[in-house]
Amino acid sequence: MTGLARRVAWNLRHRWRRVFALCVVGAGVAAPLLTGLWWTLPLVWFFGLFIALPVLHVLTKPVPEDDADEDEHATGDPALDALRERYANGDIDEREFERKLDRLLETEDAETVDDPAGDVADRVREGVRREVERLRE
Repeated sequence: MTGLARRVAWNLRHRWRRVFALCVVGAGVAAPLLTGLWWTLPLVWFFGLFIALPVLHVLTKPVPEDDADEDEHATGDPALDALRERYANGDIDEREFERKLDRLLETEDAETVDDPAGDVADRVREGVRREVERLRE
């Protein structure tokens, strides 16, 4: 496939709404010229842009994957989530997991020293302990 054909194919696949809207506008302009009836222009634009385009958009919208269990155990900390995932996959053993977890929590303790009201490190430690217990079972 040549560069131009590849670009056209990519645009049709990813920007089909723009292409569709442009075709509807063109058809709306051409409709009164071809039929001689002036009211076909707003009719084509209305049905194309306000009925057909939203319906096609809803029908082609991708269905989200059911990742509720992954989102449920996410901590919001990408480093901690990556470490937990490596442990769950068996890439690292329990000793290495705990060593890296302690190092990660030490750096978190240093960051949260200024926040006396929030005990973030303790909450993270408790969540990780529960997760380790759950993984051991």
